[in-house]
Amino acid sequence: MNERPTAALSGWVMAATWLVLAAGTAWLYLVAQVNVPVLATVVWTVLLAVALTGFAMVQPNQSRVVILFGRYLGTVRRIGWIWTWPLTNKRTVSLRVQNFESSVIKVNDAAGNPVEIAAVIVWRVVDTARAVFNVEKYEEFVRLQTETAVRHVASLFPYDSYETDQRSLRANADEVMKSLHDELQGQLETAGVEVVRTQLRRLAYAPEIAADMLRRQQAEAVVAARTRIVTGAVSMVELALNQLSEQQIVELDEERKAAMVSNLLVVLCGEQRAQPVVNTGTLYQ
Repeated sequence: MNERPTAALSGWVMAATWLVLAAGTAWLYLVAQVNVPVLATVVWTVLLAVALTGFAMVQPNQSRVVILFGRYLGTVRRIGWIWTWPLTNKRTVSLRVQNFESSVIKVNDAAGNPVEIAAVIVWRVVDTARAVFNVEKYEEFVRLQTETAVRHVASLFPYDSYETDQRSLRANADEVMKSLHDELQGQLETAGVEVVRTQLRRLAYAPEIAADMLRRQQAEAVVAARTRIVTGAVSMVELALNQLSEQQIVELDEERKAAMVSNLLVVLCGEQRAQPVVNTGTLYQ
């Protein structure tokens, strides 16, 4: 079921019309003293009472879903005092942007580590018919589907990763939020809800493994840093050897090249500053 508009007139115009008709009836009774049948009086009174049930107030960024004896007639989005179908149930549905902050949930990430995660969802109703008739209570539906989507998305990514081709919850927050947005939008489509924005509110390891994972992060950071240092040092040594050979500055045999490589790697990869030693003899001393 999709939203459709329904007839809605200005409440001021209809109130003026009914007042004129009521004044004319009173004039017939009191001034003109026309003998109006009792049945006509009863019918007129009933019609006036029924007409009064058609008035309603619609505030900005709100709508009224009009239901007549269980049948959906349409939605009124006209702002102000309106008059629509009488004897109908006019259910108010807010069209304003709303925030929902999910509770902190514990879930295992892609690597099996327990993490605590929570998100903030900004949403609004765009189809009032779906929100009212496709789900029981669309506010509760949004809350439940949000926690389900957050739990599922968190299980697709590791909390942290030092591999360049692997996405993680901590390093790729934008991609994680886009994945959460797309999945949540697909789940809330049936309720006529649009997801405006998603954002992580909390992301941390569970307390029982937080200390161990911190040490693991530190160790992985050291390994990653050492790997980059060694890679850079090897590139520098290769560059130095190639330039010495191309420019014919000095001719080195394999043993001297091995010694030079060893010395350069010690200097480039060492944690402390190397102390230079001046060779005052020949190259082979």
